[in-house]
Amino acid sequence: MIYGDDRSLQAARARAYALAESGRFDNGNAVQQALIAEGWSNAGRALESDYARKAIGERCRAARAH
Repeated sequence: MIYGDDRSLQAARARAYALAESGRFDNGNAVQQALIAEGWSNAGRALESDYARKAIGERCRAARAH
C-alpha cells in the first residue's frame, strides 16, 4: 500500500513539474491549484515538502524567463 501511495505522489509531483515548466504559472500555489482543478486529490500532500515547493517555484521562474 505504501508503494502505491508513493507512486501516486510521484505522479502528482511529475505533473506539477510539467505544469511549472509550461510557463503558464507564476508560483507553486498556482501550480497546486491547477493540479486540484485537474482532479489530483493528493496535490497538497505531493507538494508539502519545502524541496518540492522550491523546485516548482524555480521551474516557474525559469519558464517565465524564456
